[in-house]
Amino acid sequence: MVNHITDLSSLPAPHEKRLALRVTKDALRQIRGGHPWVFGNSILKGDDGQPGDLAVIFDDNRKFAAIGLYDPASPMAVKLLHVGKPLSIDADFFVDRVAAAIDVRAPLMDGTETTGHRLIHGENDGLPGFVVDRYDTTLVIKLYSAAWFPHLMSLIDALQELGATPDAAVERIVLRLSRNVARGNCFGLNDGQTIFGSPPDTDIEFVENGLRFGADVVAGQKTGHFFDQRDNRLAVQHETKGDVLDVFSSTGGFSVYAAAGGAATVTSVDINQPSLDAAEANMSRNGLQEMVRHTTICGDAFSVLSDFASDGRKFDVVVIDPPSFAQKNSDIDAALHAYRRLTTRGLALVRNGGLFVQASCSSRVSTDEFYGAIHDAADQAGVQLLDQRRAGHALDHPIGFVYGGYLKALFARVQR
Repeated sequence: MVNHITDLSSLPAPHEKRLALRVTKDALRQIRGGHPWVFGNSILKGDDGQPGDLAVIFDDNRKFAAIGLYDPASPMAVKLLHVGKPLSIDADFFVDRVAAAIDVRAPLMDGTETTGHRLIHGENDGLPGFVVDRYDTTLVIKLYSAAWFPHLMSLIDALQELGATPDAAVERIVLRLSRNVARGNCFGLNDGQTIFGSPPDTDIEFVENGLRFGADVVAGQKTGHFFDQRDNRLAVQHETKGDVLDVFSSTGGFSVYAAAGGAATVTSVDINQPSLDAAEANMSRNGLQEMVRHTTICGDAFSVLSDFASDGRKFDVVVIDPPSFAQKNSDIDAALHAYRRLTTRGLALVRNGGLFVQASCSSRVSTDEFYGAIHDAADQAGVQLLDQRRAGHALDHPIGFVYGGYLKALFARVQR
């Protein structure tokens, strides 16, 4: 057992009891098709249980179909861990899952050009609702389900045993909790708490494609940094020239890459001032503040884009990377409307021949719907978009099921 800075004895131990559940035929089809959850309204009959209990799904012939973690407070009542033949879910199982996830990221862990990336990608790595991001020798666990509390010690031990860093041991592990988890019984644990090692007294520094960044792993959005756009940020760096506009800039990922690529000016727009402060700090970490004129604007993206258009502002590169607009299926139409509005306002600011980049992290909006919305808005604006590339996930964000592929990004040249 590792020597934790926090006493985790209050965590519940895994129950030996197994819940027996029967589900609808449609749910069985989805389970066998690779879907990572069983929805509560698909359960026909079963035992009552506590979060984190092991739930065994049986078919109509009372044969084993799958096993997962029970989460009664969630619409996704069972987070599936294994489908097929019976299998023991124990400490060795979690070691194997963590090892498999680390193996996928091996190309990122061979050198020093990238020391920050996603280590475990939840459902897509066979651990639904459990995410781990690596920031050099700091690991950040993000829990999206209370079902993980009884198994948290096993996973912490697995992460420490396997190291997860190429040349050094894990220095610390920080726990982050999603809003729904934080509202429930967290067994004395808090969001942002260091559960192994010494609490950080400043942002954690890491390297991404040779560029230095800092992450507030205690209170920053998600776990402190958005790793999924790493490859797309590098593509922007290679395409950069002149004046660059980074909308929904967060902590300046695209902005830093653009500056490193030789931009003359970079304008970062975000509604969150601390994120913009972090973007300035990231520029300084790379010695870019003396090489490029960097301006930050705190405000609503839609309004700022409209103001820029009214002022006649133009840019050689415009990057628009908004948060998810569709948390549920009923949000899809509104999300597509928002993407069209952003396209219209963003294109108005791109110089002829310039580069337009627009992304979506809404899993419920399909690739065809997203790219179609952008091109429809361009057509209505009388702008021709010449697609250069359509991009998705970096390798540390593997796609393990149909809704696992959420990220979409269009790189296009603007012709008028």
